[in-house]
Amino acid sequence: MEASGIGGGLLTIDASNPAPMAEAAAQYGGRFLLSAVVDPTQGMGAVRTVERLVKDWDVRLIRMIPFLINKPPNDKVYYPVYAKCVELGVAASVTTGIPGPPMPAEPQRPLYLDEVCLFFPDLVMVMAHGADPWWGEAIRLLLKYPNLFMMTSAYLPKYLPQELLQFMNTRGQDKVMFATDFPFLPFDRCIETARGLDLRPAALEKYLSGNARRVFRFAN
Repeated sequence: MEASGIGGGLLTIDASNPAPMAEAAAQYGGRFLLSAVVDPTQGMGAVRTVERLVKDWDVRLIRMIPFLINKPPNDKVYYPVYAKCVELGVAASVTTGIPGPPMPAEPQRPLYLDEVCLFFPDLVMVMAHGADPWWGEAIRLLLKYPNLFMMTSAYLPKYLPQELLQFMNTRGQDKVMFATDFPFLPFDRCIETARGLDLRPAALEKYLSGNARRVFRFAN
């Protein structure tokens, strides 16, 4: 991160054993905020896990991965987790777009978030890993819902489609956040190609830093 000029980021910890990674992150003076993956099919167990992660470890992002459970994010199993995130004032994310592994793609279609955002207007929701090949669908939802955002994790920025870059340069300046999904994508390649995007200086700053600082409440 130092070599690539990346000042901070989200660190995903083990929800069942958060202490080792959380304590390591605490040594770096606020450079890392914490996220954790939860399984919404665990019902009240998932709700209690979210409460513990937020209250005991200051986790700022609760992640869910639809292809792992083969259920779209408007399924009833997610709703208690969404409600708890609203109650605790933390963001939720679901992975969108066709997954790389041979796993179900349909549950990760962005359109399923339409119902979620309608039902939970106060929920800060992040589409993780871009939205390939449903970029246009994702952009329409980002325009429609003030609390919906996108993170381009696991997607090398140079491969982002032109329609998304156009959105980021105009009405979507406040909507899209840079991420690497390290170690699957290296810091240096991601940041180098991100800085080379055809974005206006203000839009690039928001993409690389400003939007994430605001959404996840970085202190500096």
